[in-house]
Amino acid sequence: MSQKKPKDVSRKDMTNAQWTWHLMKQNWFGYAFVLPFMILFITFTAVPVVASLFLSLTSYNLIQPPTWVGFDNYVQLFLDDDLFITALKNTLIFAVAVGPASYILSFGVAWFINELPPKARAVITLIFYAPSICSAYSIFAYFFDADAYGLVNSWMLKLGFIDAPIRWFQDTQYIMPLCIAVALWMSLGTAFLSFIAGLQGVDKSQYEAAAVDGVTNRWQELWYVTLPNMKNQLMFGAVMSITGAFGFGDVVTLLAGNPSTDYCAYTLSHHYGEYAGTRWEIGYGSAISLVMFFLCMGANLLINKMLSKVGQ
Repeated sequence: MSQKKPKDVSRKDMTNAQWTWHLMKQNWFGYAFVLPFMILFITFTAVPVVASLFLSLTSYNLIQPPTWVGFDNYVQLFLDDDLFITALKNTLIFAVAVGPASYILSFGVAWFINELPPKARAVITLIFYAPSICSAYSIFAYFFDADAYGLVNSWMLKLGFIDAPIRWFQDTQYIMPLCIAVALWMSLGTAFLSFIAGLQGVDKSQYEAAAVDGVTNRWQELWYVTLPNMKNQLMFGAVMSITGAFGFGDVVTLLAGNPSTDYCAYTLSHHYGEYAGTRWEIGYGSAISLVMFFLCMGANLLINKMLSKVGQ
């Protein structure tokens, strides 16, 4: 008895939903592997974002039920909350100063290290990566201690540059530049390692083929061969740099306190913590978190569009 052949399925005989379900049944094994990640993503990312979007339109204090207020929280944020405007300005300064600089620095150092012999590469990678996994801010706090025993104050006093110790992290003239310096020093983290991995993964034969096609120097190799092969790592590094730049409030708190002098380094993460964590105004805090979310998302979309032009 002959077996029936499976009926050929044509795309034009199905609706979009039917065709999608057909492909999912054909590739069920791959979806099974993706399922644990999707459960975690939906539970801890998608659901909180949707919940924050709803709560940002309410007045909610964890004790009484949420009360619908519409866009009043956002109107208050932008028109009647001077501290929010200060936090937004400082956050954008951090993001613009730290994000692109740390991204370029991470890639530049990774490119340099990739040219070294394997043993030297391993040692120097650890040296550059160490500040991101240790208490780098405590080292800066020691160097820039406010009394005469701080290393920088001690050296400057001995050399006669100053007559009295400078209170580095209490002086508005120095707080922001020093916090940016710490952020850059700690920026050689996960993105830095992903860049090294991406550089190691480029097929060497592509450089030989590029030389045949007219590529004559290292900069052309970088633009036409290296970067196009690293788009996934470049995008990952951009996301890590952007989120790190927008969420740098914890280190600022450790260095300069919360609030910092005259709120000169007060960020959106501080403002969110003030309302959601101290005052328990969850609705207003959710509005602040949504502003941060859309800022990060907009920056990521911009980076993605810029990376799409790499190698063209």
